[in-house]
Amino acid sequence: MPFQVKPLTPTIGAVIEGVDLSQALSDDLVGAVRAALLKHQVIFFEDQRLTPVQHRDFAARFGDLHTHPLYPGVPEAPELFILDNHAGNPTDNDAWHTDVTFIETPPMASILYAKLLPESGGDTLWANMKAAYEALSPTMRDFLSGLDAVHDFARGFPTRGIVANAAGAEKHARAVAEHPPVLHPVVRTHPETGEDGLFVNYGFTERIKGLRRKESDAILNMLFDHVLKPEFQVRWRWSPNAIAFWDNRVTQHYAVNDYLPARRVMNRATVLGDRPYHRSRMPQSAERVAAE
Repeated sequence: MPFQVKPLTPTIGAVIEGVDLSQALSDDLVGAVRAALLKHQVIFFEDQRLTPVQHRDFAARFGDLHTHPLYPGVPEAPELFILDNHAGNPTDNDAWHTDVTFIETPPMASILYAKLLPESGGDTLWANMKAAYEALSPTMRDFLSGLDAVHDFARGFPTRGIVANAAGAEKHARAVAEHPPVLHPVVRTHPETGEDGLFVNYGFTERIKGLRRKESDAILNMLFDHVLKPEFQVRWRWSPNAIAFWDNRVTQHYAVNDYLPARRVMNRATVLGDRPYHRSRMPQSAERVAAE
């Protein structure tokens, strides 16, 4: 069957058919996958039989890979990490977030592979931040576009949190020390499409620079609530060996925590991106790309 793209909603999400990700993909096919990702923000591949090395190698076709400072790695391919949730290790992903925005160059994408699923439940939702941004009033869009926000590792992974406890106090303390808070624009211009989207998330965004704490909290809480609208979202029901590949620059996602005490095991590859910017504060390198 040839490469096919089947949209799931008008706003976000598509299933890709006719691709075996365990095989070495041509540059043209990788380009087609990237084009589908840019158009639909999150794309899904069903019934893929990948080894960890094949999973890693597919992800590496899109950029350098990030190694998470806390989650355990996959032995055969340590660039991947394991999300193994059950009654003894409940999930910490049941909040809307964008992955790893606590670093200066947050991921351009994440690629999640279903290894073991509960009989029911454990869906994941994604939301389109371009659509969320465009649904705001023009006045609010203009106001937000001039702002920057603090993203903090310690907010997403607190000392007494599930992941910190599993990693151990020493490893967590080292991760906190190595990841001081960073500043990103509240509205990000996508480096490939040139489109603007919200770039704050409940998981890691601590405050908006230049606003008083109550002002910042009011704006952020409004935005965190705004992205919950179903019109911006797609909900994916996992099947064995399915893969989700999402553009982390323009989406948020939420792992539904409704399956405990059953077990759910996923492997994730994370592809590094570039430093976020807004078109009004575009770095010189991005200006050159935009002009070409």
